[in-house]
Amino acid sequence: MLNLILFGPPGSGKGTQAAKLEKTYGLFHISTGDMFRSEIENGTELGKQAHEFMSRGELVPDEVTIGMLRNRMLAHSEAKGFIFDGFPRTEPQADALDHLMSGMNQQIDALILLEVPEEEIVHRILKRGKDSNRSDDGDEDVIRNRFRVYQSKTAPIYNYYDKRGKAFKISGLGTIDEIFSCLLEAVDSLRV
Repeated sequence: MLNLILFGPPGSGKGTQAAKLEKTYGLFHISTGDMFRSEIENGTELGKQAHEFMSRGELVPDEVTIGMLRNRMLAHSEAKGFIFDGFPRTEPQADALDHLMSGMNQQIDALILLEVPEEEIVHRILKRGKDSNRSDDGDEDVIRNRFRVYQSKTAPIYNYYDKRGKAFKISGLGTIDEIFSCLLEAVDSLRV
């Protein structure tokens, strides 16, 4: 099994690169945003619980998210591993994920950070907003705030895994294929 956390600020290319990693290594990509939408649309018990919190503008509790992750992993047990995208975002979530993995006789093998400077993030998300008509991606002030929130609240997760010798940084600049080539080198170094 190969279990990765693909990490970086919004707009760093995690989703694009995760799709390529998924095909190359036979992994299953778990995007927490997609997972929440799917669970809610399918009316699962965990989806109903998540919807209750989200409808009040509250964060979904970690135990609900971990339950969804566990169900998603069990539903795709044929995968050769998992790519986590959008989780963990806090140290308690990282602890919870490590506990979940341990309970399934697995572990997180690496967190790979796609490093992208703020100006490039703003440029990418504004372009994405124009291309997809996503209103949340069209306001530069909102984008910069999302980047600041990532820097202050989420970026410290890198250190959590770095202390365990499991964190890698690669440049998220360049073409999709150039970035993917760097990702392949990082992942292949884990498999030696």
